[in-house]
Amino acid sequence: MPSHPLRVAVVCSSNQNRSMEAHNILSKRGFDVRSFGTGSHVKLPGPAPDKPNVYDFKTTYEQMYNDLVRKDKELYTQNGILHMLDRNKRIKTRPERFQSCKEKFDLVITCEERVYDQVLEDFNSREQETFQPVHVINVDIQDNHEEATLGAFLICELCQCIQHTDDMENDIEELLQEFEDKSNRPFLHTVCFY
Repeated sequence: MPSHPLRVAVVCSSNQNRSMEAHNILSKRGFDVRSFGTGSHVKLPGPAPDKPNVYDFKTTYEQMYNDLVRKDKELYTQNGILHMLDRNKRIKTRPERFQSCKEKFDLVITCEERVYDQVLEDFNSREQETFQPVHVINVDIQDNHEEATLGAFLICELCQCIQHTDDMENDIEELLQEFEDKSNRPFLHTVCFY
């Protein structure tokens, strides 16, 4: 079992739905967790698929919430976006980009393969300093409220199993295989270094 609480980062593209739901559940379970997005901008559904609401990562969840209430409160209440933003602003002030964070984690969990590739690309572009390993794991989670909740519980269960293993480096592959079989989802896994 690790001598310190597992440091976990959960990453999706906009740091709005999937990573925030997992952040919420992991923090309630006592994990040392942060959440991030990898996109160049934050995108939220708009009035039509080709008209998303696009924000800078510096925009707070509160500002997004107020902007959408002003644009069409009924639409964004019905589609759950206001509820999601309300949850987000109780967890932290604003979305964060993974590429801007220099903190070190034991485990980085991504919510889709494209995000996994962006995280690996970021690690590969950094200069290695301490050669401390970080396990990067991808769990594909569809970007909707129901799947985000199911995915968050799966991520939490995975983190709990990893936290309680005696030898993370040697046991992680077997653990991931068990989770793949149990959840019927493919998991990707790479070890990177700081």
